[in-house]
Amino acid sequence: MKALAWMSEKKNGKVLCKACKQRCMLDDGEYGKCGVRVNEGGKLYLTVYSLVSAIHIDPVEKKPLYHFLPGTKTLSIGTVGCNFSCKFCQNWEISQYPKLNNYRVFGDSYTPEDLIQIAERFQIPSISYTYNEPVIFFEFAYDTMKLAYEKGIKNIFVTSGYETEEVLEASVPFLSAMNIDLKAFSDEFYRNICNARLKPVLKTIEKAYKLGIWIEITTLLIPGYNDSESEIRSIARFIRDISPDIPWHISRFFPAYLMTGVPPTPVSTLKKAYEIGKEEGLNYVYVGNYPDPSLTSTYCPSCRSIVIERSGYLGEKVKTYLKEGKCENCGFQIAGVF
Repeated sequence: MKALAWMSEKKNGKVLCKACKQRCMLDDGEYGKCGVRVNEGGKLYLTVYSLVSAIHIDPVEKKPLYHFLPGTKTLSIGTVGCNFSCKFCQNWEISQYPKLNNYRVFGDSYTPEDLIQIAERFQIPSISYTYNEPVIFFEFAYDTMKLAYEKGIKNIFVTSGYETEEVLEASVPFLSAMNIDLKAFSDEFYRNICNARLKPVLKTIEKAYKLGIWIEITTLLIPGYNDSESEIRSIARFIRDISPDIPWHISRFFPAYLMTGVPPTPVSTLKKAYEIGKEEGLNYVYVGNYPDPSLTSTYCPSCRSIVIERSGYLGEKVKTYLKEGKCENCGFQIAGVF
């Protein structure tokens, strides 16, 4: 379904898309880098409004979010299209589909009202906009978030962090949490591997934190590309300098899309990154795509007791030792939304 993409403005005879930091300036008939936002007759349209390519009920830990309503389910939805072109994308069949198929789109029709009804029917406390990049279907997400907020349902973005300030400010108070990919700490990596830039992502992380949105950060470690000790340490320090309470998820890479020749991340690299995160002062560091409860459980920063025990491949089997968000052993307040 096509709908007006109001996060835009006319400028110098073209249309400026203001949804993401690609800030595409489009001539009539031209599509943005996402493949789903198009200038038609001087107006910007979203071609995937209410067109859902994937919908599932997931553990919130799959996003991954470990400090946001742990142990609950989330209704996950996505469309086709993406403003990045990551060579390692796990969901490239939907994220790159419009760009690889002459801007065609696909999906099943779900209105914002439909999605709220599903969440209410199954008593799901949150909706996650995920699988592809949510900011590219912002108007659809916004309408859904607003209705969800009115019903007491939380909203989550799983994102590469290219939201404009306009989008972030418009999303408050409807957007409760974000898991933001910090894919590397090298602009060269972002340019060559993702068709994006590093600095806008760093700015999004800082802005989202200042706005009071609960954020967690994920870094997929790709052997030979972003897994040097110096780069890992730089990421940890960047996060710490915003807040040592921001959880950092270090994720294991598996070959995908255009990077099938790259081997999986060695477990030793994951464990070393975990230790670096702790050394640099982060209170909550986790390893993903590698099931080890010692690396997925949450420890009290004060007394080191386990306060959230997680097991299973996604850390989805959860047992908490919290009382009103505080460590049962020493009473220390654990950062998060519980």
